[in-house]
Amino acid sequence: MDLEAFFEPISPEILTEAYGHNAFFHHIHCHGEKFPDINGIQIALIGLEEYRGSADPELPNNAHTSSEIRKKLYPLKKGQNNYNIADLGNLKLGVTREETLSLVSSIGEILLKMEVLPIFFGGSHDLDMGQYLSYQHMKKLVSLLTVDARMDMEDQGKPADIHSRDIILNKPNYMFNYCHLAYQSFLTDQELVTTLEKLYFDHVRLGKLRDNFKEVEPLIRNTDLLSFDLCAIHSSDAPGSIEAQPFGLTAEEACQICWFAGMNEKLSSLGLYGYHAILDDSRFKTASIIATMIWYFIEGFYQRKDSLSFKSTDYIKYTVSLDSKPSILHFYKSKLSGKWWMEIPSNKNEKFKRDTIIPCSYQDYLTAQQGEIPERWVNSQLKLY
Repeated sequence: MDLEAFFEPISPEILTEAYGHNAFFHHIHCHGEKFPDINGIQIALIGLEEYRGSADPELPNNAHTSSEIRKKLYPLKKGQNNYNIADLGNLKLGVTREETLSLVSSIGEILLKMEVLPIFFGGSHDLDMGQYLSYQHMKKLVSLLTVDARMDMEDQGKPADIHSRDIILNKPNYMFNYCHLAYQSFLTDQELVTTLEKLYFDHVRLGKLRDNFKEVEPLIRNTDLLSFDLCAIHSSDAPGSIEAQPFGLTAEEACQICWFAGMNEKLSSLGLYGYHAILDDSRFKTASIIATMIWYFIEGFYQRKDSLSFKSTDYIKYTVSLDSKPSILHFYKSKLSGKWWMEIPSNKNEKFKRDTIIPCSYQDYLTAQQGEIPERWVNSQLKLY
């Protein structure tokens, strides 16, 4: 497939700007007069301008939205590592929203097969259905993590109101786990929370996330794709979010989540949705936050250290004996990153072909040492068997 045919080049105004020394712009390949060569590229930036699925029907499809993000991203200073990054430009709009969704899926699938990690930014949050469908022909189960102030699982409404439900109910179903971070209780139907629990899916409301922020890192490390709605960040930091809320994550916390995600060796695509330039303030504060989130994700990506080969000498194995069943739990700690994993024993009744060594925290290890089975272990058993 000729990828160039599906993308609009980046505005010459942005490409000809006089960026400072060692700016991010000088170290990536941009779609200007020529389309970037994807061979050897590790990360591809893709702007989205599709808003027909938005909960706000008055929002226009706007070519300036992704441009505002680029204007904030390109001047940022390059990190410590060498980049192999291409900005492919903006994905062309389909005649219908459904056609755009299909394009997101097709482009995502092509890049994933080439082992290129796509970063989608802009557009309404329902476009994460296309991001998710990129994995449908890979013949393996995947885990999706969504960061959103709301659970978009209404019975009816605009696509942006129901897309998470559509993803979970999609057939054929190849989702191993769904995790929802930073939802706000007063915006969430308790029945939806109960449904997630019955499905053994993970969920962490905003208040609980704040109580122990580091405990969400294993959840992020266990995901294959991350979908982030900007409405999860409170409106004083991100006024340009389509569903802006007065409460939510801080910009710093959003960047920390992106850092964790970037460092996740399993994660293979990122989507940052729900921004529209027409809603932003005069300084385009929200665009600046998105640019910084992308920067932190990329920095995390180039800090990936773990081989996930648990039989290698890169890992220390710990065995904890219990008085109950299971009688033994095995933990692994990386010598390189200090991260922890625990083993879920496999058996012939296993439903899915899936890794049985899952991310965990040091607190899970301490819980086992106290003679208790970690909740994360129990939930993983229920999903696997």
